[in-house]
Amino acid sequence: MSADAARQVIEDGVRRGVFPSAVAEVGTSDGLEWRQAFGAAADTLFDLASLTKVIATTTAVMARVHGGTLRLNQRVAEFFPEWQGAEREAVTVRDLLEHASGLSARLIDAPPEGRREFEHEICTLKLEYSPRSKSVYSDLGFILLGFLVSDTLTKIVPVSDTELRFLPTPDLRARCAPTTPMREDVRRGRILRGEVHDNYAAALGGVAGHAGLFGTAAAVGAFAHTVLRAARGDRMQPPPFTPELVAEFTTKSTIPGSSRALGWDTMLPTSSCGTRMSPRAIGHVGFTGTSLWIDPEQDRYFVLLTNRAHDAGTLDEMRDVRRSFHDTYIG
Repeated sequence: MSADAARQVIEDGVRRGVFPSAVAEVGTSDGLEWRQAFGAAADTLFDLASLTKVIATTTAVMARVHGGTLRLNQRVAEFFPEWQGAEREAVTVRDLLEHASGLSARLIDAPPEGRREFEHEICTLKLEYSPRSKSVYSDLGFILLGFLVSDTLTKIVPVSDTELRFLPTPDLRARCAPTTPMREDVRRGRILRGEVHDNYAAALGGVAGHAGLFGTAAAVGAFAHTVLRAARGDRMQPPPFTPELVAEFTTKSTIPGSSRALGWDTMLPTSSCGTRMSPRAIGHVGFTGTSLWIDPEQDRYFVLLTNRAHDAGTLDEMRDVRRSFHDTYIG
């Protein structure tokens, strides 16, 4: 284990302009092992982007399953009347979680305005492939999941942590790392601080199943610590984090060629987790430059939050930093 080597990787990322600021945290089931800020304060909130999918949406689905009000094999058509057609008929909640529903990654046109329009566009969009024939990472599927669990989505954030939330309050916005809108975003030309970077989430008012959550490294680390302990068999974690349910949601999909579990991604030596985590490792990344990886076998979690999406580096450069960060720390 080498925090010094991991520190150098992140400092180099700042120096090369891959991201202007970052906060890293590593911990075990016993608690915090290392946390450090780079070009930012340790209590900076970052736009977590697609970490929303696992921290908020997947957890909200788990809570509904745990409470008996939702089943993974329930058909999507039961919740969305416009989800019609021969190929769509058998698609389930599990398929959305595994990114195997047939939906494409994003819509072809600019985002519509509001939930009703999004729901119509997604439910009537021609499927890109036959459901469960493969896995295609889809924001659209998680937008639907967000609609499905909208009654619990904003309530499920662990322990109602004020530093892990949608729609940061004005006082929290002042602590948010800035991002820059993309060229196709109608907000281009100004800096976003405490406003969600993803234009689909912005069109949905800042609360969506695929993006919208903001948080500090400590808050994301607290969530990771809960998942890690449950994954290692600890029965003292708050619901829905039972060892059995965490095991079900973190088991790799049987979809051909997929590395996905339910919401989570799993370890591949070619992924952002690097080459030294165990096959049991689970994680996710976010477009803005965020990542979370948890390795129950090695008893460690890794949080790296940056604001790469503030006129900084490319996705490939960010991916290289993530891989080096994990590999050098594990040693």
